[in-house]
Amino acid sequence: MSASQPASEPLPIWFQQMRLRLPAVPDALSRLLLLIVVAFFLKTFVLQPYLIPSESMEHTLLVGDFVLVNKQVYAPSGRVARSFLPFREVERGDVIIFHPPDSLSHLYVKRVVGVAGDRLRIFGGRVAVNGAAVNEPYAVFEPTARNPFRDEFPATVYTDPNVEPAWWKRMQSLIHNGELIVPQGEYFVLGDNRNYSKDSRFWGFVAREQIIARPLVIYFSLTRPSTTDAQPAAPQAADDKLGHGRELSARLQGFARWKRVFHVVH
Repeated sequence: MSASQPASEPLPIWFQQMRLRLPAVPDALSRLLLLIVVAFFLKTFVLQPYLIPSESMEHTLLVGDFVLVNKQVYAPSGRVARSFLPFREVERGDVIIFHPPDSLSHLYVKRVVGVAGDRLRIFGGRVAVNGAAVNEPYAVFEPTARNPFRDEFPATVYTDPNVEPAWWKRMQSLIHNGELIVPQGEYFVLGDNRNYSKDSRFWGFVAREQIIARPLVIYFSLTRPSTTDAQPAAPQAADDKLGHGRELSARLQGFARWKRVFHVVH
């Protein structure tokens, strides 16, 4: 710098410190890309949220529950993530997410009550496996009209039009001494709300390759009506009185089932 050129003023201290804290653009971009890749990996192979739409799993899962599911726990061989994430086989009593036999575009959630080789029978709505009644504290029986096919399974007479004809035909070949034998590689599933669930009794077994995930935890729950709920009383007519803060609080409390948040699914 020549003597005739004025000396430039140094940058303010605060600006120098801010510049040191800011990452370079390529570094910030690489971090963003890494975050996107990790999020995509988790959603594809490990975790994904779902909303419960029906009452078939009450009271384990309610209409309006948002559940986070583990997509890796049952991952078949060949999945990328299986080499370094926990894996186990499907077990009796597991709640599972799966594609029903007649559709690969839909997802159901039910509980496994029978695995390969099990001898199943339902009497009075209660499940027996291999000749012994199963203790099912999660099962509920909402009041409804009696259905001989649903409540006394397997049936020998076609009495319910909701039963898939192909399943009915196959089922007859798998009944021995009044019990249904579960074939290899397949599972018998039921909804916990036994009287309001369309499940294996109506459309058959779930194949191993149709099972994609297991619910882990309820991360949020909206208050939503169920067809099995008691009918609410008729609302009272509104008036012109000004409301109070506690009314807003009551509305917020009624908006969601806060006690179900972070409830682990069993």
